[in-house]
Amino acid sequence: MAKLRKPTDKQLLEEWRQYYESFISDVEVDTEESQEEKLKRIARLEADPEKWFKYYFPAYCTAEPAAFHKAATKRLIEHPRWYEVRAWSRELAKSARSMMEVLFLALTGKIFNMLLVSNSFDNACRLLLPFQLQLEKNARIINDYGDQVNPGNWETGQFVAKCGCSFRAIGAGQSPRGTRNEAKRPDFILVDDIDTDEECRNPDRIKAKWDWIEQALIPTVSVSGDIRILFNGNIIAKDCCIKLAGEKADKFEVINIRDKNGKSSWPEKNSEADIDFILSKISTKSAQKEYFNNPITEGTVFKELTWGKVPPLRHFPFLVNYADPSPSNNLKKASSRKAMALLGYMDGVFYIINARDDHATSAQFVDWFYDINEDVPQGVQVYNFIENNRLQDPFYQQVFLPLFAERGKKDGFLNISPDPRKKPDKFSRIEGNLEPLNRQGRLVFNEELKGNPHMERLAEEFILLTEQLKAPADGADCVEGAWFILNGKIRTHEINSVSLGRRPRNRKRV
Repeated sequence: MAKLRKPTDKQLLEEWRQYYESFISDVEVDTEESQEEKLKRIARLEADPEKWFKYYFPAYCTAEPAAFHKAATKRLIEHPRWYEVRAWSRELAKSARSMMEVLFLALTGKIFNMLLVSNSFDNACRLLLPFQLQLEKNARIINDYGDQVNPGNWETGQFVAKCGCSFRAIGAGQSPRGTRNEAKRPDFILVDDIDTDEECRNPDRIKAKWDWIEQALIPTVSVSGDIRILFNGNIIAKDCCIKLAGEKADKFEVINIRDKNGKSSWPEKNSEADIDFILSKISTKSAQKEYFNNPITEGTVFKELTWGKVPPLRHFPFLVNYADPSPSNNLKKASSRKAMALLGYMDGVFYIINARDDHATSAQFVDWFYDINEDVPQGVQVYNFIENNRLQDPFYQQVFLPLFAERGKKDGFLNISPDPRKKPDKFSRIEGNLEPLNRQGRLVFNEELKGNPHMERLAEEFILLTEQLKAPADGADCVEGAWFILNGKIRTHEINSVSLGRRPRNRKRV
């Protein structure tokens, strides 16, 4: 059997060239336009970069730009001496917009020597190729600004366009010294995709790369001349060049796939359904890194979890079921999760017996109480609690009490105790109260539910727990709430409960 050969970088670059040529091949021009009309049109377009982008790059401008796109371009074009870092999520057009901006500045005579820097020379060449092919093949650019191909100075990775601007690809660590276009030093440095996952796992490699950026790359510019420095990338690790660049920048902009209100940052292109679909196909860890600029290192608090067999529930004197209601009443992934955790204690071990952890409506949340209570054998007391601080109380009174009453009329009333505890910081509570138990093997996840989506989401929350708490932690918070009440009950054998009635008769037994 013949051994399959891995494509070379040269072959991959040629495939990319062929794809990109077909991508821009359908750009048409008005051949009947007079010279006077053409000059007036060009002047109008150059006065409005957004219209310029739409006209010359229709294949890229398929959706209206967001406000942050327009503001970023305005800053870059209007400031001839500028240093900006764009930590924009995937799917927010970092590379496409910067390409259009660079070509606008080059073709209008505002920059003359551009360096494109990436994590490797091959990657830098791949990122620079669209610039070269636009100048080489884009019919509208050729029609308005003339043929840009400069024979003898037109190589992959390094070329000089007839507009007078030179372009060069540089990989991290390569020598950029002596990079000139005649007497002109670099006046635009675009650093794109500079960080790699492998390097970010080693702080020494990041430091070495950053030293190269500060000591070799940036000093290629003229101290007294115009210079624009633009970094494109995601914050993919705690130690990465994008974060270091942000500390130096005139503008460090972090834009996630969703804004602070949980809505699409660029709804003109990325719908809520589109985002939900992609996020549903990847892990929380991957989603946080690639789409929310929130790199999570596994095991920062909970190194590993203990899964084990739960003793028969009839052997527990009582159980505590604790729930976090979340006021959201929809199933969208942008909304907060609702969560619930059933805990029991025996012989020094706290068992996480059952759990619910997902986006749910308020009615579904009420159903969870009944589902979990049904699986507990008759004769075992379950103390049901719902988190209910001062801010949550109106929602509890107006929404949940009527829902519990309505369900209770049909299936029997549950004992529900609102938990008004004024809780300390979430991260501190979870780490301080549960990490020691977990480290000692005294916090055990029910192995029978390994693979259950709810229990798996709960386990993932523990593994991904960080002090920033940008990743979901509602389930872990419920476990802490149940532990707190269970621990108090063990010590005092007393509990005060505001009851809505008796516990319904169980339809299922274990």
